[in-house]
Amino acid sequence: MKNMGEPRIKIVAMPKDTNPSGNIFGGWIMSNIDIAGALATRDLPIENVVTVKVNSMEFREPIFVGDVVSYYAKIVKVGNTSIKVKVEVNAERLYDGARRCVHVTSADITYVSMDSGGKKKPINCSKNYLLALGIKNNE
Repeated sequence: MKNMGEPRIKIVAMPKDTNPSGNIFGGWIMSNIDIAGALATRDLPIENVVTVKVNSMEFREPIFVGDVVSYYAKIVKVGNTSIKVKVEVNAERLYDGARRCVHVTSADITYVSMDSGGKKKPINCSKNYLLALGIKNNE
């Protein structure tokens, strides 16, 4: 995962997470994507976030029981109250006796900063702080 850093979540897919076909249930993957994205927002000095938008998502590869699934997440844009996060999902599995890493899916998620009362809260970050995180704009 180019410029995505370390995974926010790394987990082994288990039998309890399968659909009737025996593959890992897409909802389980989507839930972990949302969690990984929310963990990325913790790089900012904010109280709480809520998910307001998930861009389209296409599953390119299935995840199987025993796969090691890595969820990479990086903030790509910070607005007045919103945060856009890119999440990439890979699965590592044994294939013909060798380890193979496959790209499963990706998503762009928008979160909104909230206060403890459930109201939108402005994000107060300096441009230097954002640049240190690799975020080039604050719009």
